[in-house]
Amino acid sequence: MNATGTTGVFAREFDEIDGAVEVGFAGGRVIAVSFPAHAPADADPDHDLLDRIGAYLRGEPDGFDDVAVGLTVPTDRRAVLEALRTVPYGEEVSVSRLTRLAALDADDPDDLELVTSALDENPIPLFLPDHRVQGGPYATPGDVRDAVRRVEGL
Repeated sequence: MNATGTTGVFAREFDEIDGAVEVGFAGGRVIAVSFPAHAPADADPDHDLLDRIGAYLRGEPDGFDDVAVGLTVPTDRRAVLEALRTVPYGEEVSVSRLTRLAALDADDPDDLELVTSALDENPIPLFLPDHRVQGGPYATPGDVRDAVRRVEGL
C-alpha cells in the first residue's frame, strides 16, 4: 500500500486495545505510529490503513508488508529496523537472532546495544513489528503489545 502524496495525522480508537492508533504520514509514507489513550480531536479518522489496522486487531492476518514507511533514523539503526520488518506475521525472534538478521554480531555487546536501542526507539511500531521480538525492549506499549501478540498467536 502506498498512499501516494498522503501527508498528515490519522487516528482512530479501537476497543481491542482500549485506546487509539495514531499514524503520521509524510509524502505517502508512514513516519510515526503511537498509541494514545484517545484519538486527538484534530486527527482524521478516515484512512484505509486505519481500516486495515482495525481488521488486524479483530484477527484478520495482515503483515503490513506493503505499507510504505519513511525512516529518519541513523543508518545503523535503519539496518536493525529493516531486518525487524522481515520477521513474518505470527513468528517471533530473539534479540540475538534479530542482531544476526541485521548482519551484526550477536556476541558483540556494542551490536546488542545497537539492536536494543533501535527497538526501544522504533518510530513506527506495528509496521516495524517490535512486538515479534522476545525479550524486547519495545516501543509498543505493554498493553498494546499484549493485544497484538494475542492477535498473532504469539
